[in-house]
Amino acid sequence: MNQLAMLPRAVDASGFRLGTPQRAGTLTMVPVFGPAYPGIVPPRSGLKLSRVVHYGQVELTNPASSGVAIVPLHVGYIQDAAQNHALCRSAFIAAGQTLRFDDACCVQESQGGYLAGRDDQWFFVLPVELRAAALRQRGVAQYSKLWSAIGSFNGRYGLPARGHLEQVLTRQRAGLTQFQSRLEPLDGQLGALFFVGGALAGVEIAPDPAYFAEVWTALACFAYGPAAWFSAGEPGEGAALSATSVDGLRAELAARRRGVADEVAEWLARAAWQPGEPVEEERYLGLRLSTVDSGPVAGQYVTDGDRLVYASLFATAA
Repeated sequence: MNQLAMLPRAVDASGFRLGTPQRAGTLTMVPVFGPAYPGIVPPRSGLKLSRVVHYGQVELTNPASSGVAIVPLHVGYIQDAAQNHALCRSAFIAAGQTLRFDDACCVQESQGGYLAGRDDQWFFVLPVELRAAALRQRGVAQYSKLWSAIGSFNGRYGLPARGHLEQVLTRQRAGLTQFQSRLEPLDGQLGALFFVGGALAGVEIAPDPAYFAEVWTALACFAYGPAAWFSAGEPGEGAALSATSVDGLRAELAARRRGVADEVAEWLARAAWQPGEPVEEERYLGLRLSTVDSGPVAGQYVTDGDRLVYASLFATAA
């Protein structure tokens, strides 16, 4: 496994390679390594939620003195005693600038109060089951537009069918965050493929390892974790090893890794992922933000010429 063949055809992915798969329960992560792209502000330490102007109107700030922020696609913010919001799209924010998103969506039906830029907030990425619906609502200024999809998402997992995403993200947070440690990012890793069961659920590529490290928990635990959590319960440790010597344990572990790698290679070979024609959404200097939404895959990505800088693509039928 050494190519990202599922990326849009116009994107040059020749410098990227895939690493050894890791597995926790039904969630499998394949590390992606490749060339870092300098000058991009990371999303947790560099991108700040300024405030919610009104329901469905969110302001984000890039307080850095240099470097552009690429807002993670479908990022959302949780804070006690306030209406939680998520974004339907990515965007560029220049150094020292604030950007207002008038097409944000509330993800906590009937909760009052506005988010402010406080230290007790934390961010997530929308669960993959909701991402196609959110992407198709970009540009639509209606704060309640995702409540129906959230209600269906909750009902799918036996929860009250209301537009309250915190029923999963907050109340199941202790369980979901186990994926953070069971699947471990590696030095130099700047992306990942995520499989739920045997199906490719998402392809996430960051500009550099620092950016990926800061978005890792939001992706593994909240974007792809719920589908794996509810399909098989908490992340398992795998079958016990039977060898009784150190050499035997090493050989058994190596054989297990080869087996998982072979299995994932088969999943990749049969994944029907070929993004459709991109639609350019926004430019910042030489960077271009594009959307794909065709057939089994959708999402957004950023390029500089044909060089891939950022990508967040996901299965639409998750």
